[in-house]
Amino acid sequence: MQRRLTAIMVADIVGYSSLMEEAEEHTAGRVARCRELVREKAASLGGRIFNTAGDAWLAEFASPINALRCAAEIRSTLAGTESIEADPLRLRFGLHLADVVVQGSDLLGDGVNVASRIQQEADPDSIFISGVFFDHVRRNSPFAFEDLGERRLKNLSQPIRIYRLREELARHRLQTAPTRIPAAVEKRPLSIAVLPFRVMGGDEDQRFLAEGLTDELIVELARFRRLFVSSRSASFALADADPVKVGATLGVEYVLEGRVQRIGDQMRIGLTLIETKKGSVIWSDKISRPFAELPDLLDRTAARIAATVFGRMEDDSMVTARRKPPENMSAFECFLRGLEQHRLGGVLEEHSREAVQWFTRAVELDPNYGTAYAWRVCAASDLPEFSYLESEPDIRRALELDPCDAEANRIASFFALLKGDFDQAAVLMRRAMELNPSDAYIKARCAAVATFIGEPEEALRLLDEAEALDPLLPVWCVEERGIALYAMARYEEALAALGKLVFQTFRSRLYRAAALMALNRPEEAHPLVREAIVGKPNFTVSRFLFQERYCNPSMRRQLQSRLEEAGMPP
Repeated sequence: MQRRLTAIMVADIVGYSSLMEEAEEHTAGRVARCRELVREKAASLGGRIFNTAGDAWLAEFASPINALRCAAEIRSTLAGTESIEADPLRLRFGLHLADVVVQGSDLLGDGVNVASRIQQEADPDSIFISGVFFDHVRRNSPFAFEDLGERRLKNLSQPIRIYRLREELARHRLQTAPTRIPAAVEKRPLSIAVLPFRVMGGDEDQRFLAEGLTDELIVELARFRRLFVSSRSASFALADADPVKVGATLGVEYVLEGRVQRIGDQMRIGLTLIETKKGSVIWSDKISRPFAELPDLLDRTAARIAATVFGRMEDDSMVTARRKPPENMSAFECFLRGLEQHRLGGVLEEHSREAVQWFTRAVELDPNYGTAYAWRVCAASDLPEFSYLESEPDIRRALELDPCDAEANRIASFFALLKGDFDQAAVLMRRAMELNPSDAYIKARCAAVATFIGEPEEALRLLDEAEALDPLLPVWCVEERGIALYAMARYEEALAALGKLVFQTFRSRLYRAAALMALNRPEEAHPLVREAIVGKPNFTVSRFLFQERYCNPSMRRQLQSRLEEAGMPP
């Protein structure tokens, strides 16, 4: 008997019988079109329909993330095409991950039943997922969820924990889901990717330490100006790839792999530097040091790796200023735990709250730890009660304590943007870019600032550099190209750039709608607005404009007018 682990999506039409009773032939045609939509979306994301039941479709996917994206895409597309109907088709979705029995082209087993029961529990237009499914997507999810707790479902002996997909995640620095299709690129000289460190002994409780040290070493290596260091988003996306593939995909000559274990106050770190042409090891080391010596150890390790790659040490004038290390190692550990929760920030609200609590603890233990203040603001911004005015002292303190921290400058830049201080936003973001010149994410965010302050041509230049640095740059960075083109009134080019994204975001749909209104094509713009707001039913133009911080008031008024004319609530 053949079995396999698979992600199962069940989609069902709400009120199907009533619709058929009222208008049988008309409904049959709409259902046929809906069936084709489900089939096309599933196929485009590597899935397939394996069974149907009149008004329901069951599909399987090798990737839970793709199954989730498929459900969201179907819901959005239906909202755009069906809203012209007096009584539009409304679907509900149930998703589960399970080991199933393969019988020909069909799948059988308890897991299929669980997915169906979860779907029956869902509200119209809702996407419900099981706790097992959630555990597999939460670290890479492009969506936020609400924990609905355990529920007893029909004919199931054990309660099932259920989560409801709430909305698309906002732009997130630490997201690791690859949102671009990888393609081979030419290798750069003096280039390296740091793959996520692994935990020796499989102790998952130390994952925060392994990933935190990976981040720290990436930043330390980026201080060497002639050394190209692949962005963390790209490195984490290829965590399980072999060095030769990493080299071909990211265009790097070297890959650094690491293993970490903490036993009491002692740290054990194993490092391996590999060339990516043949996958040969050119240097390795095993280090055992007290945890308190970790910042100096990272500094020395980065210098040693750089010296190996360069063939000699780089001149001091070619090394950027080092960030201020923590004075209290307990504070450093709290900071790393905060980053671990912030990686999940927004996926569940509780993660953001825990991140804020850990960063607060770090500040309490070390009041001079500048980067902890900055990241506390970043994590808190995911919370509904976040106040920019109340967070201003944290931003100011972070820069006073450590003006050489690239992340603090990046976070402070967007804080200044939201305050309307456009000149300061530009200064801070450029400073962040100078402090970490090989960070593609910072370059792309700098491009966003350039567009808002009225320099879209500069934004396009920065995006060219960012995309050359990182072939797996997140979609919420890549979309800035279309927005810069929109700001330049190059609407057809903006539509083309936004239309090529691997998947459509809330923001890309609205800018496409605005561009279409500028081109006098309202019949194409209206469905895009409906698609965008299906997961945000109370979202308004004014809320959208709060994050689109153009310094030119006429740009804001023009965007507002076009989106309202396209059907977005004012």
